[in-house]
Amino acid sequence: MSLLNDILEFNKTFTEQREYEKYQTSKFPDKKMAILSCMDTRLVELLPHAMNLRNGDVKIIKSAGALVTHPFGSIMRSILVAVYELNADEVCVIGHHDCGMSKISSKSMLEKIKARGIPEERIETIKYSGVDFDQWFKSFDSVEASVKDSVDVIKHHPLFPENVPVHGLVIDPKTGKLDLIVNGYNN
Repeated sequence: MSLLNDILEFNKTFTEQREYEKYQTSKFPDKKMAILSCMDTRLVELLPHAMNLRNGDVKIIKSAGALVTHPFGSIMRSILVAVYELNADEVCVIGHHDCGMSKISSKSMLEKIKARGIPEERIETIKYSGVDFDQWFKSFDSVEASVKDSVDVIKHHPLFPENVPVHGLVIDPKTGKLDLIVNGYNN
């Protein structure tokens, strides 16, 4: 049986037994905060528990490395929607130690892409279209600096309101300890 079939079978029971009722909330975050976090599997349950967050408290946006790599990309759009449409009054960027994004390289990624059957011609077409793979698959050496960079992109976005604090934190994926990198109340 496939993973998808397992999920759908579980979901059938989940909905039939109305287990969803304990998770019902509105689309507006109760604590009026949006969080940009890494997609790392270790953070799925650890991060909300380490921050004393429950279902419905915040909007959580996930991306590889908790990076805002393009000021007009989908991550920044999601943050703006959280602020303007969903009443988030604060934003937190939360990176983590031992992040996979600190270890990748465009060369390694392209080798893996080719190994999975993507032809070189397609990669060349994408390069010819203006995609800089070194920039697109950009890693970082310091999670703290990376968090500061993402906070800076958000805070200085031309559509981001000046009165919304943007905080930067780093979480330890083993213990859940949070280190404050940028206190948005001081900026």
